[in-house]
Amino acid sequence: MDKNRNQYIPALKYDWLTPLYDPLLKWTMGEFAFKRQLVRQAGIEKGNRVLDLGCGTATLTLLIKKTHPEAKVVGLDGDLKVLEIAKAKAVKTGLKIALDRGMAFELPYPDNSFDRVLSSLVFHHLTRDNKVRTLKEVFRVLKPGGELHVADWGKPQNTLMRVAFLLVQMLDGFNTTADSVKGLLPELFSQAGFEDTQQTDRHITLFGTLALYRARKTK
Repeated sequence: MDKNRNQYIPALKYDWLTPLYDPLLKWTMGEFAFKRQLVRQAGIEKGNRVLDLGCGTATLTLLIKKTHPEAKVVGLDGDLKVLEIAKAKAVKTGLKIALDRGMAFELPYPDNSFDRVLSSLVFHHLTRDNKVRTLKEVFRVLKPGGELHVADWGKPQNTLMRVAFLLVQMLDGFNTTADSVKGLLPELFSQAGFEDTQQTDRHITLFGTLALYRARKTK
């Protein structure tokens, strides 16, 4: 077993780069556009409990709450530094969200406790083993009929996007990003027990192909 497989790695690999994360996504990836699309895709209903898995600085968490104020919205991340930024952003907006510390592959929630789980740019940070563990945990905490909605790197649709993604791989690791290059996330969702798994859209970015996915827990 890899003794470092559970070690937390910051979103930009190094702690000192964390303050640059929000500006980087905002100005280079059209962050709000694809996150708004992800929230629309999720079809969140009144009274739903929603988990933002790997919430980072809570941009998506707050967007969910702003768009669906009657939903119960929880953000979870393993990085104390980004959670402090997230808490400050929540206070500034006045939106009431819960922010918890925890790892995606060991969720601190009971079975069948969420109607929706959303995740943005998290899975490409995980080893294959931790992707599998995380998806099993997501499946566990979703209610029957609940859905998983993911925005993350997908299979490049052309050579230019493949070359662009090399920068992400050099920063985040070739091992953890290999499944993204091969377009394997939907297959991993299905192996975890999800049904109706599909890639719903894809976007060209400066760093490669960003894909949106959807999967459902039917029972």
